[in-house]
Amino acid sequence: MARKKIREYDSKRLLKEHLKRLAGTDLQIRSAQVTESTDFNELVNKEPWLSSTKLVVKPDMLFGKRGKSGLVALNLDLAQAAQFVEERLGTEVEMGGCKAPITTFIIEPFIPHDQEYYLSIVSERLGCTISFSECGGIEIEENWDKVKTIYLPTEKSMASEACAPLIATLPLEVRGKIGDFIKGVLTVFQDLDFSFIEMNPFTLVNGEPYPLDMRGELDDTAAFKNFKKWGSIEFPLPFGRVLSFTEKFVHELDEKVGDLGCASELGNYAEYSGAPNEEEVLQYARVVLDCATADPDGRKRALLIGGGIANFTDVAATFNGIIKALKEKESNLKAARMHIYVRRGGPNYQTGLAKMRKLGEELGIPLEVYGPEATMTGICKQAIDCIMSAA
Repeated sequence: MARKKIREYDSKRLLKEHLKRLAGTDLQIRSAQVTESTDFNELVNKEPWLSSTKLVVKPDMLFGKRGKSGLVALNLDLAQAAQFVEERLGTEVEMGGCKAPITTFIIEPFIPHDQEYYLSIVSERLGCTISFSECGGIEIEENWDKVKTIYLPTEKSMASEACAPLIATLPLEVRGKIGDFIKGVLTVFQDLDFSFIEMNPFTLVNGEPYPLDMRGELDDTAAFKNFKKWGSIEFPLPFGRVLSFTEKFVHELDEKVGDLGCASELGNYAEYSGAPNEEEVLQYARVVLDCATADPDGRKRALLIGGGIANFTDVAATFNGIIKALKEKESNLKAARMHIYVRRGGPNYQTGLAKMRKLGEELGIPLEVYGPEATMTGICKQAIDCIMSAA
């Protein structure tokens, strides 16, 4: 897991959009993001509520204690909010020993309120920790003894009895609403692969939960399956971290390399390493092939076997297990119109590749075999072209 912080604007956007989808809860969150390229006239046309309500303005820069640092402005009209941003945009501030300019603000409606609650969810190795308090806000650290915490194992659902210890001391008239909100937020947390969510505070507006301040972190290794749900997400650098020219250049190269498109066509990815024996590979390959050939629909499919150049795994030995599985699943492979690509290097790879070529001839299944002279990106491109040509 790679925990990457996201801006408050994106945290609230994701929560609003997906809490409605997953739990049927329509949060009345409204927010606007402001950077140096923002035109306020265009922003107001897009978000007309900005000109008709009192506003809150604060930096959206991945650091906390904004209120204690005098960087939050409350109860402003649009002109005052624009002035507040203009005076501070690009201004260097120091937070936690790090200095950097403020480049991004978030503007939201000013919400008068009396009660402030605290909620956080943190992903752990085998589950998640959920913390709640009736005493949220800027003094949460001083009131940490009032925070209630439960641990929820991955395999356990957030039933009412699991949530009960968190909300036991709440008044009856709000207990159910806040309990449902906590369960809904956890559902979003799990569905979108959040690794951290904190609301400090959230309140109730007309009896409905409303996050005032929120922080979020996503597991960016799950981007391949969440790119549609996340939408246009940004993973900013930590506050005060500035890339050098060389780092920017390499980062831009990294974003371009290997992006061949067709992510929506990706069915399954599986990996083995550590020199497994033939029987272990056989059992593993059976499962992968069952997934790859399930529910044939007449369209071509492509299966890539192999990958990098092994250091100590005997390629021929592990291929024996895969070859046995391919023979067993011959009819399934043909029904799924499977085109197989093999690319491997490492100890005894020539013998392993020769066995694969012979297998292709025996089964009469399209099977192309490559050694370390071919690149994986090139093989992937061939597989994509194969399935797209028949689309």
